[in-house]
Amino acid sequence: MNQKLIDAIELRKSGQHERSNGLMLELVTEYPEDPRLNYQCAWSFDLLGEEQKAVPYYEKAISLGLEDEELEGALVGLGSTYRTLGRYQESQETFLTGLDKFPANNAMKTFYAMTLYNLKEHQAAMEILLKCLSETSADKEIAAYKRAIEFYSDKLDDTWI
Repeated sequence: MNQKLIDAIELRKSGQHERSNGLMLELVTEYPEDPRLNYQCAWSFDLLGEEQKAVPYYEKAISLGLEDEELEGALVGLGSTYRTLGRYQESQETFLTGLDKFPANNAMKTFYAMTLYNLKEHQAAMEILLKCLSETSADKEIAAYKRAIEFYSDKLDDTWI
């Protein structure tokens, strides 16, 4: 791994996001076809709250063949960034692609549920969130009602009279 990349990641970890972003921009300028550097650069813009600037780096990282865990992170990042920019259809498409490749990623499911909310698909959003909650919560009260939460997750509009 390039020392400049190591330094940029360390700066990010220590909260020095602007300095980290500066190094990431230098690196991606030197190596524009490196998917990993494009992903790291996108991430650095997201941390600065500059989502619009992050998008092309996420898109390029993915198109260049980013792999495994980093691809997973890039899909979450891009889908979430599209959502915050009001690009809900692109967000949905990104999350569906991501969930096809990484179906167990609960963070991706949660961000996808937010996108569904924005698309006025409230039933589907709630179903995803309730299932994530019941599957991942360590809270003893939620665990006690896990089966009921899962059962009702896709029946929120049903009544039993």
